[in-house]
Amino acid sequence: MSSAELRKKFLEFFEKQGHKIVLSSSLIPDDPSVLLTTAGMQQFKKYYTDPALAPAPNIASIQKCFRTSDIDEVGDKSHLTFFEMLGNFSFGGYFKEEAIGCAKEFLESIGLKIEYATVFAGDEKTSFDEESYRVWQKLGIKDIRKASREDNFWGPTGKEGPCGPTTEIYINGVEIWNIVFNEYYCKADGTLEKLKIPGVDTGMGLERLAMVSQNKKNIFETDLFEPLMRLMKGMAGGWSARIAADHARGVVFLIADGVIPSNKEQGYVLRRLIRRVIPHLKERQPLSRFDDGMPVPKLASLKMLAEQVINQYGEEKMYMYLLDKREEILKVVEEEQQRFLQIYDKGSKILSKLIDSAKDDKTFKIQGTDIFGLVTTHGFVLEWIKDMAKLRGIELDLGGFDEEFKKHQEISRAGQEKKFGGHGLFLDTGELKAANEEELKKVTRLHTATHLLQAALRKVLGDAVEQRGSDITSERTRFDFAFSRKLTPAELKKVEDLVNEAISRALEVTMEEIDFEEAKKSGALHFFREKYPPRVKVWTAGDFSREVCGGPHVKNTREVGKFVILKEEAVAAGVRRIRATVG
Repeated sequence: MSSAELRKKFLEFFEKQGHKIVLSSSLIPDDPSVLLTTAGMQQFKKYYTDPALAPAPNIASIQKCFRTSDIDEVGDKSHLTFFEMLGNFSFGGYFKEEAIGCAKEFLESIGLKIEYATVFAGDEKTSFDEESYRVWQKLGIKDIRKASREDNFWGPTGKEGPCGPTTEIYINGVEIWNIVFNEYYCKADGTLEKLKIPGVDTGMGLERLAMVSQNKKNIFETDLFEPLMRLMKGMAGGWSARIAADHARGVVFLIADGVIPSNKEQGYVLRRLIRRVIPHLKERQPLSRFDDGMPVPKLASLKMLAEQVINQYGEEKMYMYLLDKREEILKVVEEEQQRFLQIYDKGSKILSKLIDSAKDDKTFKIQGTDIFGLVTTHGFVLEWIKDMAKLRGIELDLGGFDEEFKKHQEISRAGQEKKFGGHGLFLDTGELKAANEEELKKVTRLHTATHLLQAALRKVLGDAVEQRGSDITSERTRFDFAFSRKLTPAELKKVEDLVNEAISRALEVTMEEIDFEEAKKSGALHFFREKYPPRVKVWTAGDFSREVCGGPHVKNTREVGKFVILKEEAVAAGVRRIRATVG
């Protein structure tokens, strides 16, 4: 059964069972406790503690997910970074008996037979899940295995949240479906409290389901990966092709959800994927001929793989948006690839020499200082260095690398202190930096000006403008924002004039502390990648701007002074940067 049929049948089955079908949320979660969407339940997390918020008591979805926890395992038969999670969820609508029964019924409806099931064995914190065990017995499953907390107790996502015992379904020795019974709420200190209304959270990886349904030996033989693997038919070593195929999917979906390569947070995850794939594609040379005697085609590029992902997934209604974002995705891929290739050849030669030296001196080990140099100077991601070491039978001094990394952080911190007077920063929020009270006054004025700038940009260019970052010193503000093209001189002048008009109107700047959800509903702008607490401060400048922010700000816009745009430039595909100051 094709993957498209599996998606369709899953949703149709649960819709008939009275579930509301909900679209996948973004890979960038609306949850400050996690970096990426790692599970199908993430967008529904709040419904387990407050079921009244749910659009329906029972929901089903196909959620795109991304996990870095297994990144070193990618290349075996079943581990991935990007994957699709089929899930059905209940917030007080039903519990263990119905959830287990539906799972068995669905699998049988697509011709699959359960090999065995596992249930939580219990421990000193929580008891044996006898109810699930009895349900499986009642349904005729003979092989029911008891498992530890490590295997059969799930959650929470992030530092706290709903969690509970799980029951897992295995077919042909592969875990296919994990059914979580959210009976508890785990607090930040690790203590558990019983939920007033228990819920169901299930997850079944489409890739693994396709593997057993299509009777394949591994996920990379399924129709989800076969077209990508075909492009890399000439690559020596299936392991490299598997890594490239997985990462190509992750790259496309991350960029489509607004992530751009950078050195922090989601952007760093994307950069790691791209910079790991490029050497695998570049260095794993093609074989001389295929088995059928035909010449080997040109080795696949990351752009070629990305195009295949876009075309393949764009055929599905839920992923048609990839077709609209094709040019943007490919531009980001090409720009990051070119950036890396400028330093790649030199770094690759150094790595090869280090490997040869490690073999020659019989240590078979590369030292942490050398690994650190490859990462910081030559832009190699650690995963790729690990891959090369694995291929060549060399060990890595990862402990030494960690030590070197810590030293680097201390040196950077000391440099910051020296730059700002040698006694540390008077103010350092990450966004705002000031060395003394005089500088604090200046950055405060610039901070309010930055809010006015974002509001003006959206008034001139529209809602496509989204903050991507900012950095404010006593000399200037630097504001990064999502926009697809260079601004015209007329547009820049209009933005600058709007900000100065708001300043001249002497608007009162006020702050209120409200729930984050309420702030979003009120139209307050917020940095969608920021991790916000449940209660936030919202700063408003008259009728001109309203934004979630920690402060500090001036009391009246007239305190800002004359606003001047110094420069506008591109920093990445689809991201512009404005530097400005105030007089």
